[in-house]
Amino acid sequence: MPPPRRRPGRRVLFLLLALLLPSPPPTRAPAPPGPAAALLQALGLPDVHRGAPTPRPVPPVMWRLFRHRDPQEARVGPRRTPQGTTLRPCHVEELGVAGNIVRHIPDRGAPTRPPEPARAAGQCPEWTVVFDLSAVEPAERPSRARLELRFAAAEAPFGWELSITQAAEGDGAGAGPVLLRQAVPTLRTPVRAELLGAAWPRNASAPRSLRLALALRPRAPAACAHLAEASLLLVTLDPRLCHPLARPRREAEPAMGGSPGGACRTRRLYVSFREVGWHRWVIAPRGFLANYCQGQCALPAALSGPGGTAPLNHAVLRALMHAAAPGAGGLPCCVPARLSPISVLFFDNSDNVVLRHYEDMVVDECGCR
Repeated sequence: MPPPRRRPGRRVLFLLLALLLPSPPPTRAPAPPGPAAALLQALGLPDVHRGAPTPRPVPPVMWRLFRHRDPQEARVGPRRTPQGTTLRPCHVEELGVAGNIVRHIPDRGAPTRPPEPARAAGQCPEWTVVFDLSAVEPAERPSRARLELRFAAAEAPFGWELSITQAAEGDGAGAGPVLLRQAVPTLRTPVRAELLGAAWPRNASAPRSLRLALALRPRAPAACAHLAEASLLLVTLDPRLCHPLARPRREAEPAMGGSPGGACRTRRLYVSFREVGWHRWVIAPRGFLANYCQGQCALPAALSGPGGTAPLNHAVLRALMHAAAPGAGGLPCCVPARLSPISVLFFDNSDNVVLRHYEDMVVDECGCR
């Protein structure tokens, strides 16, 4: 009776991922050596979360975006996109913009905001909101910066007017011209305002910090509103994580190989975030099926195209040459022939909820190349 198969240990998973995942970009500062550092760089993360994140609910919009993009969620849950629709790489369809990183950034000024003063004659209070954008890297190109505000107030008969001004450090009042002014017909739903192009230029990197002074005034005499919550939904495109030729995952599961000494096939490799100790800050998924390629590309495997993938003519030629004259040249290699993406929802070191989309992270098919 053959001995039971053992699951690969944590270090083996790290070593395999370090070899399988894309290499880190040369512009990134080198991380300490080791498999864990290689995995972090492949995921585009500078380091692991320092300690347990501050508990807070995951905003519904982030769950919707994750379930819309994640292939596993799309298979096990109700179909969220029309049949036959192909998700474009490096594009957030639900928001209609290019991007592969979405951050939900809460207002950092709320804990230090002074109590709202009593209403003066004809005046409503202003609020200063602060957003920490230091986690956004200079290479990321913002494509949407949506401010979302929730107010508590009685409805004004003729609506409201929202004005947004750049706020000075340590000052609750605006310190410059009005960046944005828009009509607000109702406060029953969240008030949204697009800041990209108003708070900073569209073709520029995001600032390290954003301080805004908000004023909401009724168009006719009415009770003043109370700011209950403020957040920023920031979408960026990191070209280092974008591969335009990536293909979406197929509905069918890939065929898995048997013994390691057989023909070139896809081998199963599941990465559990709990096993690598990242489950406290990775929200979803719990893990992903990375897979890898292993096997021989000698004849007849190189001719048959294992896994249904046609081999390159050059691979067939090399296999024929090796069969005729083993010393003339090496065999073709067993490499990924079809890859698919994953999405990861997690807390960063600023306790922002972040959704990152990674192309070419799962091996679906292998072939001889």
